[in-house]
Amino acid sequence: MTARGLIIAAPRSGSGKTTVTLGVASAVTSRGVTMRAVKSGPDYIDPAFHAAATGRPGLNLDSFAMAPALIDALAGEAAADAELVIVEASMGLFDGITGEPGRSGAAADLAARLGLPVVLVLDISGQSQSAAAVVRGFATHDPAVRIAGVILNKVASARHRAQAGEAIEALGIPVLGSLPREAGTSLPERHLGLVQAGEHAALDEYLARLAALAQAHIDLDALIALAVPMTASAAPPVALPPPGQRIALARDIAFSFAYEHLIAGWRRAGAEILPFSPLADEAPDEGADACWLPGGYPELHGGTLSNATRFLDGMRRFSETRPVHGECGGFMVLGQAIEDADGVSHPMLGLLGHATSFAKRKLNLGYRRAVTLEASPVGPAGTRLRGHEFHYASVTYRGDDAPLVELSDGQGNLMGPAGSRRGQVSGTFFHVIATD
Repeated sequence: MTARGLIIAAPRSGSGKTTVTLGVASAVTSRGVTMRAVKSGPDYIDPAFHAAATGRPGLNLDSFAMAPALIDALAGEAAADAELVIVEASMGLFDGITGEPGRSGAAADLAARLGLPVVLVLDISGQSQSAAAVVRGFATHDPAVRIAGVILNKVASARHRAQAGEAIEALGIPVLGSLPREAGTSLPERHLGLVQAGEHAALDEYLARLAALAQAHIDLDALIALAVPMTASAAPPVALPPPGQRIALARDIAFSFAYEHLIAGWRRAGAEILPFSPLADEAPDEGADACWLPGGYPELHGGTLSNATRFLDGMRRFSETRPVHGECGGFMVLGQAIEDADGVSHPMLGLLGHATSFAKRKLNLGYRRAVTLEASPVGPAGTRLRGHEFHYASVTYRGDDAPLVELSDGQGNLMGPAGSRRGQVSGTFFHVIATD
């Protein structure tokens, strides 16, 4: 099986990319087409919705954090496993960081590298024929990126659709559909984006509604016909070597931010993944030889976690003899305490000396480069990593632990030491995507 692929993008965030992607994915999957949906850039939440819509694992492709060979291989693996691959862009199509050509993190990098056509989702509220000028600009901005079609969103009337659509089609770019303004398809949001797929009260019904919307308002056959053949490939290289052969992985709605390509890569390298739920008061498997606490929303579950005695005692016992690593939310739980949004402090594991607060909010967002200062589950000393930070929590007490990494922003500007390590325990707000 070898897939055909395309990218769904937009001029900016909030244009309706996710609504269109989920609607198309759900509708096409209901036809019996085997699909993979991919997210461009660093994102944990959209891929979980993609997985629910397609019945296949989500995947991220990131042109900043992943070497070109890794992108080619991951895309090729997805193509070998499906009939259709749809990549959902993040932010605007050309939005990324300045620096190395082709490694900005923008979805346009993927379009150019993989040769995938772009379907542009255009929010035309407050405009009509002027929408064609926007499309013209996107179509001519980069010769390596082909705008193959447009889907109009927030269309007020048939007249509105005709005015914008005719102006766009005069450019030689087809309009594949138009979604009404009052479709009522927004997903609930919280501080790090959308509410997680696993928390959506009626996810199946929501996806069915989006599928019906896509079937009624988008020419799915014409959209699929725009997709181009992708090159299948063998198993991709491992983005990050596994921290052990049997890895205890915290997995529930408080610890859900683990990238599929990392977990799949660990399995390909021969590691066994042993999930456990801290919220269900489960301890890491005693047969594991490493433990990984991903990010998520522990600040929303501080009381539950601070009273989960089997989890807390099991983690402390585990850390006496085996390595433990926490990313972002997992890093917060490894510390002394988490202060929630109401200012209530909840005791945590105390395996590292810091304390964090969600009441004292400060947004930290962006691509990061890191170099490990000592050996840890993310690699030996001197390991170069690429990833990102996205959190509102702040460190209110640093403690006296040694730092884990030397951190830089995406363009290589030094930000100083970050994270903590004590014995076999380590953690940082930095999310790893791949080795550099």
